[in-house]
Amino acid sequence: MTQSLVCPHTVSRVSSVLNRNTRQFGKKHLFDQEEETCWNSDQGPSQWVWLEFPQRIRVSQLQIQFQGGFSCRRGLLEGSQRGASLHKILNFYPEDNNSLQTFPVPTAEVDQLKVTFEDTSDLFGRVVIYHLRVLGEKKAS
Repeated sequence: MTQSLVCPHTVSRVSSVLNRNTRQFGKKHLFDQEEETCWNSDQGPSQWVWLEFPQRIRVSQLQIQFQGGFSCRRGLLEGSQRGASLHKILNFYPEDNNSLQTFPVPTAEVDQLKVTFEDTSDLFGRVVIYHLRVLGEKKAS
């Protein structure tokens, strides 16, 4: 059964936070389901989000809601199982708008994911994300 795989035990890291203001723009806002909060990266090329899950997962979809004007033209989803090197799972191509976008993911069993936002639509390389969801199945430990 497909479900949201990010849980309170999922460890997350991000490439940067606008003005280091984690209270207003921090990574926690990626997953809080609030319409008014967001993760806002600082400027620079190739912003990313790293997720470490407490157990192995089978990813089936990636959902992202950007702020229009602060999205990317090309994204890369990579994954690995603990201790192994990252491998490419999917290139995805978001639209530059405010809608929740869904990207089907070929079957991948991992416990770590990295989502990289390449070729940003913002001149300074900033990315603004209201929601980031990883959907799929939790595997038995």
